[in-house]
Amino acid sequence: MVSDEDGHARKFYGRRRGRRLRPWREQLFDEALPRYGLSFPEGWADDESPLDPAALFGEPVDALWIEVGFGGGEHLAAQAKAHAQARFIGFEPFVNGVASLLRYLEEDHLGNVRVHADDARPVLERLPDASVDRFFLLFPDPWPKKRHHFRRFIQPETMALLARLLKDGAELRIASDDMGVARWMLAHVTEHPAFEWLARRPGDWREPPADWVQTRYEGKALAQGRQPVYLRFRRRPRGQDVG
Repeated sequence: MVSDEDGHARKFYGRRRGRRLRPWREQLFDEALPRYGLSFPEGWADDESPLDPAALFGEPVDALWIEVGFGGGEHLAAQAKAHAQARFIGFEPFVNGVASLLRYLEEDHLGNVRVHADDARPVLERLPDASVDRFFLLFPDPWPKKRHHFRRFIQPETMALLARLLKDGAELRIASDDMGVARWMLAHVTEHPAFEWLARRPGDWREPPADWVQTRYEGKALAQGRQPVYLRFRRRPRGQDVG
């Protein structure tokens, strides 16, 4: 098993199930997930070759957008509806969130989305270099206790992975209502030479982007008086990312 830089065995941390699904959602999960799941090649887990996005979707992919930890799926579904020309992969191991997204996909007939109801890292690590046009990480688990910081998604090794995956000029978009994890993510991303922070004034990180889609979690945070921060980064052209 792969270990992180502090020697922790790398595994998935987080909830996989919440309240029991209602019968209709359970049926939706069972029937719709196979249709929207990624089409992995046979034996892909034992093969070290890259995963071709076109093979995962069963069609050519001109633009690939990824969201890790899509929660209830409101943001992912809205972005997919607004950008029909792009292809989306959403990663979320929380069964209740996956069922929520599937409802949106079915209602709006969104065929440009694929769902992976498990840890994102094994798939991300197999995608080709410079294959991703936009990457979203919105309101990830902050893991506030210091001994749990190694569980946070943004780590030095993750930044190296994202630097490899994102195309030149691609956008990395992050949001959080937890200032501790927001500072952590900002520090790790800006320390990597491949990424340029796009903020030029305070409003650029205090106010959501023009095409922002508010999530259910974000709405609750705002109602409770927590102000999220919205961090946008651009992948510098290769050759200009030497630290």
